[in-house]
Amino acid sequence: MATSLDQENRPSAHDNDPTQTIVETRNLGKVYRDFWGRKKVQALKSLDLEVRRGEIFGLLGPNGSGKSTTIKLMLGLLFPTQGRVFVFGKEATDVSKNERIGYLPEESYLYKFLNAEETLDFYGRLFDIPADVRRQRIESLIKMVKLEHARRRQLKEYSKGMTRRIGLAQALINQPEFLVLDEPTTGLDPLGTRDMKDLILRLRDEGKTILMCSHQLADVQDVCDRVAILHQGELKELGRVDSLLKIQDLTEIHASGLTDEAKNQIREIIEKSGGKLDRMDNPTTTMEDLFLEIVKESEQRPGRRGGRGGN
Repeated sequence: MATSLDQENRPSAHDNDPTQTIVETRNLGKVYRDFWGRKKVQALKSLDLEVRRGEIFGLLGPNGSGKSTTIKLMLGLLFPTQGRVFVFGKEATDVSKNERIGYLPEESYLYKFLNAEETLDFYGRLFDIPADVRRQRIESLIKMVKLEHARRRQLKEYSKGMTRRIGLAQALINQPEFLVLDEPTTGLDPLGTRDMKDLILRLRDEGKTILMCSHQLADVQDVCDRVAILHQGELKELGRVDSLLKIQDLTEIHASGLTDEAKNQIREIIEKSGGKLDRMDNPTTTMEDLFLEIVKESEQRPGRRGGRGGN
């Protein structure tokens, strides 16, 4: 049996090809302790996962499952109790990596007395972006998040949805390679949600790598390439969305131009009847149903790891 030390020092994807792995966790664990140093909560247990360059990676789980702890460990805001985290091939505690990261927290802590232009200018200064470049980026980002009409209104007058938009713009001011989005559609109406999802897909197509946490499972299903599902601090499922959502023991056939007799037959009868077999594949479930099933299984059989989707 491999020890924790063996797991931490084993060869990894980032050792072999650091350009293709943006984030890697190895045997990652975090224990929160009380004032006297006694174990209070084990928030994360032996987490192994990778976020690959150019993908949208979804991190799912109920409240208290370890999602926020995982993000904070990746950003270097917490120190792990066990294991290691690498971001861009560097230890997560190396602050130099942060120049290449954009972060939209679940609650955007912005200065309410500033307007949109002043907010982006302030954060641009923190990254030492030259004034002429800042002006160009501010103009581009305000248009991107569709806040031209409110660019000079103080943020205290913004709705929750508008605050999410300017928060995203702030996360993009340094043109990050890796973007961490925590509940990006919170507070958005259906049109705003659709715009946000389209924007996330656009950023992926422009070459950014995105880690997305969300309770809106339909959003994850729409935009994520791969997902990891956490429950009670443990990784319960990891894989491609399309693979995870397939119901493997059922086959679904879509055909057109068939007679009533042919509809009751299998492939050979379809072909003999002159019909057209449009598709024969596994039907899919929804991200919501998959999520609820995994949580239920986890509660019934603690410690079990699923294997539905390919990594």
